[in-house]
Amino acid sequence: MSMQDFDPNGVGQEGSGIFGLPYAPNDAQVVLIPAPWGVTVSYGGGTHDGPKAIYEASPQIDYDHPSYGADSWKIGISMLPLGEWDNAYKEGVALREKAKAHIEELEHGKTEPAPQEINDACERFHARIETTATELLNKNKLVGLIGGDHSTPLGLIRALAAKHGDFGILQIDAHHDLRESYEGFTYSHASIMWNSLKLPAVKKLVQVGIRDYSAGETEFVKNSNGRVAVFYDEEMKSRQYNGETFAQIVKNIVDVLPKKVYISFDIDGLDPALCPNTGTPVPGGLQFQEAVYLIRAVAESGKTIIGFDVNEVSPSKDSEWNQNVGMRVLWNLAMWAAKSNGLQPKA
Repeated sequence: MSMQDFDPNGVGQEGSGIFGLPYAPNDAQVVLIPAPWGVTVSYGGGTHDGPKAIYEASPQIDYDHPSYGADSWKIGISMLPLGEWDNAYKEGVALREKAKAHIEELEHGKTEPAPQEINDACERFHARIETTATELLNKNKLVGLIGGDHSTPLGLIRALAAKHGDFGILQIDAHHDLRESYEGFTYSHASIMWNSLKLPAVKKLVQVGIRDYSAGETEFVKNSNGRVAVFYDEEMKSRQYNGETFAQIVKNIVDVLPKKVYISFDIDGLDPALCPNTGTPVPGGLQFQEAVYLIRAVAESGKTIIGFDVNEVSPSKDSEWNQNVGMRVLWNLAMWAAKSNGLQPKA
């Protein structure tokens, strides 16, 4: 579909670009990398199908958005072709079976190390994401990623570190993801922030909505000398029960972020009523509009959102609910990230 034929008030066209938009990656200002990988998930599966499900649900969006009004669609968002990741998808599906067998052995008391081929394959996948992201960043694209499990944005975070230097990560999540490794997997979804903090460019990690964690992770936070700041879900709720507004808490969150911010959005950071199929749901969490309010507050604070991801969306089997919510989170991240970078709608 051409720009001239596109009707922003019409029906979203399936088979066109993501969100039903008429943009190819070369023409778009915001380019999304699909990351159909879910090898090391530790509970529920299906996240490797997240990018495809979000893409297929995305034409249901309406385009008038508070960031740019009726011209929001003209920012230009595109996703790299899913077909280019078919071999990685197939490899991940095969390795997932080996990972499941290893996890089951651990649950029955065995102590065998994780298969090295899984850690090696994960590193190759992250390297490919990093190379892809670097190519897009060199073309001055604003880059986001659609997971996959929460290990998948590591390559993008590495590319952003090389491009931008110092920045901070705003993580919306039910979990710290600060395990050095989990179940023997170096690149577990439960280790994404541990691996990200290996990068000297990541000067600050601000975690929001955390409500399920290990003693080792809380000890890591305490010993981080302020590099990691946590807004626990229980504490946020208690502050509100005692009279503080959500806006006041959001101001506290935004104030501790540095000038450049990467947003990593694990869908289980939301109330699980909004994402019941996600791999590790935990009661509590943010409501949808609370999450959007936080993202918007970052964008309107004068800080720059240099990249973002949405991950851990496991498609619904009997409806499009999970992917519907996931694509709406993605839409808001893309719009407010674009706004924070001063991008302008194109005619």
